Formats: sequence, structure tokens, C-alpha cells
Amino acid sequence: QVQLVESGGGLVQAGGSLRLSCAASGRRFGLYVLGWHRQAPGKQRDLVASVNRNGLTNYADSVKGRFTISGDFAKSTVSLQMSSLKPEDTAVYYCQAYDAATGTEYWGQGTQVTVSA
Repeated sequence: QVQLVESGGGLVQAGGSLRLSCAASGRRFGLYVLGWHRQAPGKQRDLVASVNRNGLTNYADSVKGRFTISGDFAKSTVSLQMSSLKPEDTAVYYCQAYDAATGTEYWGQGTQVTVSA
């Protein structure tokens, strides 16, 4: 079992920056992908960015050029540097991990990011 804990959420004005961090604990030796998803009220939970053990990254089109994901699989941590934030980025951001050994997906409890105009 893997536990994920997010931190770094908060309130920021449009154009500002925020850095989210996530730390995994427990049986995490099989983790292959670490990422971030977000969910706004009334909307589905969507991928923001992900990174695998080989350094391959994926980004949602809406955040390309503004967000940067960094994963440290040795430490089982992942961060999301968010810049040029927009009100549309307001959502609960969830840390996600995929364990290739068990085929299990894990989720953190989420951290609120609010961007004011």
C-alpha cells in the first residue's frame, strides 16, 4: 500500500506562481508513474502532468509552457511548479502514483489551489 500526501496549495492572484509537492510512503518500490490531476467543482478529474521513471513527461495542453513537473523516484516525491496562473487553474489538485508491479493506482487527498483574478 502506498500513501500520498500533497502540500503547497493555497490562494494566489492571477499571474502568480505556486509549487505543489507530493511525498509517497509505504510500499512504493514499484512506482512507475507519478503525476498530478485536478478537479474543479462540477467537472471531471483530468490529468495535469505526469512523469515516469525514464523522465518522460506529459502535460495537458492547457498548462504547457506554464507548469513543470519534476519527479524524484529515488525519494518517491513529485512536484509541480505552476507559473502564470490563471483563474481557470482553480481546482483541487491530486497527487497520483501508478505501481507497475501491482497495477495499482494511488491518490492523495488533494490540495486546493485558488487563483483569483
